[in-house]
Amino acid sequence: MKTSNKQNKVCRNGLLLCLAALLGGNMCLAQNKSDFHQSLIVVDGHNDVIYESLLKGRDLSKQLSVGHTDIPRLKKGGVDVQVFAVWSDDKKFGKGQAFKHANAQIDALEKMLKANATDIALAKSSADVDRIWKEGKIVALIGVEGGNMIEESLDNLEALYKRGARYLTLTWNYNLPWASAAAIESKTKGDAGKGLSAFGKTLIKRMNALGMMVDLSHVGEKTFYDVLAITTKPVLVSHSNAYSLMPHYRNLKDAQLEALRKNGAVIGVNFYSGFLDPNFAARSKQLYKQHFGSKGNYSLSATRQYEQLPLALRRKADAPLSLLLDHIDYLVKKVGIDHVAIGSDFDGIESPPQGLEDVSKFPVLTEALLKRGYTKQDIAKIMGLNFLRILKENEN
Repeated sequence: MKTSNKQNKVCRNGLLLCLAALLGGNMCLAQNKSDFHQSLIVVDGHNDVIYESLLKGRDLSKQLSVGHTDIPRLKKGGVDVQVFAVWSDDKKFGKGQAFKHANAQIDALEKMLKANATDIALAKSSADVDRIWKEGKIVALIGVEGGNMIEESLDNLEALYKRGARYLTLTWNYNLPWASAAAIESKTKGDAGKGLSAFGKTLIKRMNALGMMVDLSHVGEKTFYDVLAITTKPVLVSHSNAYSLMPHYRNLKDAQLEALRKNGAVIGVNFYSGFLDPNFAARSKQLYKQHFGSKGNYSLSATRQYEQLPLALRRKADAPLSLLLDHIDYLVKKVGIDHVAIGSDFDGIESPPQGLEDVSKFPVLTEALLKRGYTKQDIAKIMGLNFLRILKENEN
């Protein structure tokens, strides 16, 4: 835990007071770079460790030799608030199964939290975040990644909210009867079947009323703009990057960024090499071919080829850290410093940037931002305060 460091932070009276202090420039922070990272309120807005490790029976109280996340590494990385994604593949868990699967994942999270109650606890509000953080514990939040899990039921939405879900990513990579996904929209012409249905619009209004953040990562452009036309609250884009730097359907085009700026949204930068680096796929295939030679199956996807490489070669295939910083720079330029956050997607990605191999490496990002010329106040916003602000704004 960061208890000793936390005692030196400027905001023992609350996270919103901390934001005010930072904006006023009254930061009593140590000059040492490591101490500066420890002084930050670090929030990661998206992590898939429930599906990747908890459902497989792995013990997060111990440092694991697999995956990106466990409690010892969260502590080492100085992570104060971790959003745990509840994810369910639409094709494997359809109607009659998806809601049950979502609850099973929350059950698994709650079991882990109970077993590690001295280290980590669930928050259901910004007030809870403040309280748990001041106790020196890691704060756990829940985000539901995929509207398939509500099974077209507002009652199911509210049930997940009551269990702690504080955002809903409207779609994953498949269309729903009430919302279209970027993975599908990007492959089809015309507007037929795209965007929000009447139920989808009702859902957004209900989420606004509940104080549940609408997450627009993964959604198609028509759905994206349909949401912005009716939401009364700032939206979240929990784990996406800039399309102009990496033209992938999961990333945000400049017109979308302008719309998000007007909405007051927050965008969490995704760490996946494939969403950061236009050369990632080609580099993975080249390294695969060099390693396996004539035995290589070059028809495999870049993902499959990457995962079959030895660890040392995978690290060579990973995107340079500089490209993650480029995406942050671009988003800050287009949307503003108050609207960029972190949404690593750890344990939901196979290739993070070089130097950011798991959650223990967050200090590397803080140091890199310092070297890029960001002020300490701006880094504090990116690393956590912007996410906490939008959480609070959705509650009001």
